[in-house]
Order: sequence, then structure tokens, then C-alpha cells
Amino acid sequence: MDARPIGVFDSGVGGLTVLHECLVTMPNEDFVYLGDHARLPYGPRPLDEVRRFAFEIAGYLETQGVKLIVVACNTATSAALPALQESLTVPVVGVITPEAAAAVRATRNRRIGLLATQATVAAGRYEVLVRSLDAGVRFTAVACPTLVPLIEAGEQTVDAVNEYAAPLKAAGCDTVILGCTHYPLIRPVFQRVFGRDVTLVFSAEETAREVAETLARKRWEHESERQGAYRFLTTGEPALFRELGERFLQLPLGAVEHVELAELEKAAA
Repeated sequence: MDARPIGVFDSGVGGLTVLHECLVTMPNEDFVYLGDHARLPYGPRPLDEVRRFAFEIAGYLETQGVKLIVVACNTATSAALPALQESLTVPVVGVITPEAAAAVRATRNRRIGLLATQATVAAGRYEVLVRSLDAGVRFTAVACPTLVPLIEAGEQTVDAVNEYAAPLKAAGCDTVILGCTHYPLIRPVFQRVFGRDVTLVFSAEETAREVAETLARKRWEHESERQGAYRFLTTGEPALFRELGERFLQLPLGAVEHVELAELEKAAA
């Protein structure tokens, strides 16, 4: 048994879609979630800058005594996952590999599409992973720079989704990866735009399963009969994070703690 919590982080509240599945899959575990709202969004930023942010947050979570870290952000996973896994003393799980594998399993015509942030598309990790599993897949990636701000603001997204979906429809994709943890929050919009014949793939369930399997393999699970607890941290405004977070997680967040950026930078030093 290992009583330490699991650390989860994202640029904002999108990673709560991953946390929700983790809470359902591992109700006995404790979690610490950090949303880097002060530097949202990550998508338009250079990959080197996102990598630095990821190291700061992961280093800070290590100081909180976590036993495993989930990078619940596709952009940060694209920019930093292998380097984090090499550098940290605890296991690190990202959200891209489970999605790529699920998409290859799901496609019927071997045409897979990706909707993601600019940085995630630029990194090219999805295409590399998909082609490593099936070199014959026709892969189409589209950057969606306006979606995360629209989703965080609770604004209408149908027009933007229609615009970004058009190249994937033209390419005949029967499977589309929602390559940002914010996107499942508007999954009904995506499903309406693409129709029922297109399979939408997102990371939450697959990632939660990978975390649970990692804990079981290492025998690091918490006591099975207990009810786990969770803490929420943000670099932004706690009241705003709580308001958005409760809408997306559909659970009460309770107190949200503020973390100064200087604390994160110190942890990575």
C-alpha cells in the first residue's frame, strides 16, 4: 500500500476531464490537481516554453509528495513527456499515447484525424505514434487556436468546430482524436458536426486505465475500502478556478489554493 497522492496538472480546467475518470476508476486514491491558469493557454506558446512550464509544475508536485504524475494536457505531453520521464523520480503518465492507440484500434478505413492546439500539432507526436502502430494510416491534423479560450469562457463553439472539422471531413476521416483535454467538455458539439459514423477518441478513460495499471503493477495502490480525497491548486484566481472547475468536474471543489509562479520556478531550479 502507498498512501501518497497522485499529482495531475493542466494549463487550466481541461485536465479535470482526465481527473474525473481517475476519480471514477480509482475512488480510493487521493489526488492533487494543479491548473496553471495564470499562463493559459499553452497552445500558442513555443514548445520550449511549454516544456519549461511542465518541468516547473512537475517539480512542484514532487515537493508535494506525490507518487505518480499525470500530465493531463496534450500540449505539455507533446512538449515534455519523455524528458519528464527521464528526469523525475516518480512515474509520469501522459495523454497522447493512449489516444493514438485507441484511434488505431477504432478506425475502419485507416483515415485518422486530429484536432488539437497549435503546439500539439507542431510537435508531431500523434502522427509518429499512430504511424508506429500502423504505417498505412492516412493522418490529417488541424490546429484549433480559438477553441480553448472559447471553452474556458463558456462561449458558443459550433462555428469554430465546423471550420476546423471541414478538412477532416474532406479527408474522409472515420476516426477523430480530440487532442486537447478541454475538447471533451463540448463533445456533443463535435459529435453533431461529425455525425454518428465518426468515432471520437479522447484520452480520459484510457489515461485513467494506464494510471490504475501502473499503480497495480508497482503495488502502490491505496487501501481499497477508503474514500479518496482531492486538493485543487491554481496559479490563477482561486474563485474563477472554482467556478469553472465545478462546472466541468461536476463535483464540489471546496477550497482552492493559490500557488505563486515563483514557487513553481523555485521547484524547477
